Amino acid sequence: MPAEAKVTKVEASTSRPSPPLTERQEARRRRILHASAQLASRGGFDAVQMREVAESSQVALGTLYRYFPSKVHLLVATMQDQLEHMHGTLRKKPPAGDRAAERVAETLMRAFRALQREPHLADAMVRALTFADRSVSPEVDQVSRQTTAIILDAMGQEHPTPEQLSAVRVIEHTWHSALITWLSGRASIAQVKIDIETVCRLIDLTAPPERE
Repeated sequence: MPAEAKVTKVEASTSRPSPPLTERQEARRRRILHASAQLASRGGFDAVQMREVAESSQVALGTLYRYFPSKVHLLVATMQDQLEHMHGTLRKKPPAGDRAAERVAETLMRAFRALQREPHLADAMVRALTFADRSVSPEVDQVSRQTTAIILDAMGQEHPTPEQLSAVRVIEHTWHSALITWLSGRASIAQVKIDIETVCRLIDLTAPPERE
């Protein structure tokens, strides 16, 4: 594992809640995430070196580490940012299926194909999720919440039942697993589609009965 994937001492400070970012700090953070995505798109996980990210985003290296204590923190945050942008795109053209399961499957496959167009970036972000330990929990949780929001939007469900939320978690796990197997060459796009459509049937199975 590259040295930058390891936990640093600075990570101990991430457990404390941080104050909201100022407009200037948020702009700086966005430059960092953009630089991270660009470097990953060119060469994957190993291409994202913290010093190069700092130079590309025009911030001091020490400043970069205050925002993201390690490359894993940075790439997991990059995945959350990519999913957020993807969510906005999906909202502009929502799926048209009659059944919730169909809409979710279509949405996740559209998201999958968006990642497929940037395989090096997708591989870097998924590898970071795989390397993530407990210190990266806040960033990993953000990825999970963003994925859940995408699925719930496709379902058209503002107030899901506990059973539906359980189904969403299983779907989320399957989607992430499908990314890993595709990136490693162990699954084709056709197989990913079958797996996603199969697991999305859980949504219809957990739907509450319609009132008469």
